[in-house]
Formats: sequence, structure tokens, C-alpha cells
Amino acid sequence: MSRKDTVNTLFMRRPEGSAPVAGVEKSPDRVRTGAISAMGASLQEMTEGARSAAKLQEQLASGSTVIDLDPSQIDSSSVSDRISIAVDPGFEALVESIRENGQQVPILVRPQATAPGRFQVAYGRRRLRAAAKLGKTVRAIVQTLTDNELVIAQGKENLDRQDLSYIEKAQFARRLEDGGYDRTTIMAALSTDKADLSRYISIARSIPEYLVQAIGPAPKAGRARWAALADRLERKQNTLDALIADVEFLATDSDTRFSRVFEMLGAEPAKRKPKAQEWKNPQGKKAARIERDDVQTRIVFDERQVPEFGSYLADRLDDLYVEFTASRKRDGRY
Repeated sequence: MSRKDTVNTLFMRRPEGSAPVAGVEKSPDRVRTGAISAMGASLQEMTEGARSAAKLQEQLASGSTVIDLDPSQIDSSSVSDRISIAVDPGFEALVESIRENGQQVPILVRPQATAPGRFQVAYGRRRLRAAAKLGKTVRAIVQTLTDNELVIAQGKENLDRQDLSYIEKAQFARRLEDGGYDRTTIMAALSTDKADLSRYISIARSIPEYLVQAIGPAPKAGRARWAALADRLERKQNTLDALIADVEFLATDSDTRFSRVFEMLGAEPAKRKPKAQEWKNPQGKKAARIERDDVQTRIVFDERQVPEFGSYLADRLDDLYVEFTASRKRDGRY
């Protein structure tokens, strides 16, 4: 017997009456012992890991648009575009949909240049969370993106899906500006113009972050309502701490929380209706209308009845004001 046969006889002999082991060479007189089997399993696991890594590299190198990734390989975006809420029925529905039907729409990620084998999500964070919750891999499009390209892709995907509320867009714009992105990039990310972007950022800076987080995305509240809320916050000194910490408040949906805060800050006080009087010329014709309110007085002349009198009066305003202050001093009012 050769040395090779001797080794095979010692380690590979199949006990009498035992069945062949699945996956092993189908020789009736060979079987792996425990030590050899464990070694083989370790080598197989290493081989499969190497094959998986090679397959991923092949997919990336070949320009394949969609690959499967482990959620643990993917880092979050540097700029958040969503307001996190404790209870998100939409997310739970997404989890159930992926559980039953699989992931229909891939997420977008970019390779992490400083960490080989890791990625950063551009959009699709809820799908990523859902896959992680289900213990599934996530289908992802991998693209090499600059920082600007990443936030533009992030913003456009959410806008195309009409997924972000007004205040989420405003907060996203503010965070991008705080992160050092120029306004041209932010406008591209939000598909908006200079005027709207200025309003987004102004409103986001007028409402404290803690209050936005307490209210949530409030999808039914548009720009006008959030602008009115910012205005009320500026005029009022009401403390909202007790309200936003109340259990009943937290149990309501986001739009209801917005309404509760809006109502607590109080309605805008009604402006006093201007007092109006008329001035008639010597012929008894209505020649001017005079209106007064808390902050201003308006005189409107009818040029048909008193032509050029308005201009004459405007030219004499300095002299008239001197006469007015002199009379007030004589009366002891100044």
C-alpha cells in the first residue's frame, strides 16, 4: 500500500454500515473525520467569502447598475432631509410591502472613498431601514458621486416622489446651507428658484429645531401656514414647553400637533379699521379722502376737483410742520 493510500485509509475510511455524507465524493469507502470536516467547512466559508467579494468587485467594475448589499455596509447621508418621528405608519406599511413583495425600487449609494467596502446612501433611507429590520439585503444602484451630486440626487429623488413636506424641504435647505453648500447646489437639490429658496431658509431659521421636531412633518401645512406660525412665534412669548411635552399632544398625528401649536400661539390681532373722513372744497365737492389707523394717515386728493393742490401741499410740508411744532410748543405739548 502506498503512503497516500495509508493516509486515506486512516482519515477517510467510512465506518461499516454508515451512509455516505452529502456533498462528499461518492466513494463508498471514503468519509471525512470531524477534524477534516471542520477544516473543510472553514476553507469553504473562506472561499465563499472571497467569491462574494470578487463578485461584488466584478459587478462594480462592469458598471452593473443594481447590486445587493448588506445594510450594515451602508452609512447614512451627511445631511438629513427628513424629520424623524416616533410613530411612522408609512414605514411599517413599507416593511410589510417589502416582506410580501420584495424591494421594488433600488436605493442609490456611493462608494466610501476612505473606507473600501463601505457605501453612503444618497436616497432610499426608509427602504434601507426596512431591509435592515427584515434582515434582508438591499438592492442598490452604486454610483461614484461628489458631495454636491449626492445631495442633489437626494433632494431630487424625494421631490420626484413627493415625499417631503414643506417644512422638511425648508429644514433640508437650511441644513445644506449650514453644511457649506452654495445656493446654486441647494436650488438644484430642491428644484427651486432663488426667491423660494430664500423663503425656505428664512422660515427654517425662524422656527426652533426643537419645535419642528415636536410637531413633525405636518404634510398638510404648506408655506403660508408655516410662515404664519413663524410670525406668531416672533410676536408671542407663549411658552410651548408644557404643550409639546404633554402625552396627549405626542399621541396625536403631526398635522394635529401643528394646529395645536398654531392655536396656542394665538390668532393675529385684528387691525383697527381705518377711520375715514372727507374734505370738501369751497364749492361743496368731495375733494379729498382722509384715512387714519394706528400707524399712518393717508390723504387722497381728487385731482378733478382740486387740480395741483396735492402738489402744492407736498411742497409746503416743511413749512407746515414748523408751524405745527411751534403751535404745540405754545400749547405746552412739547
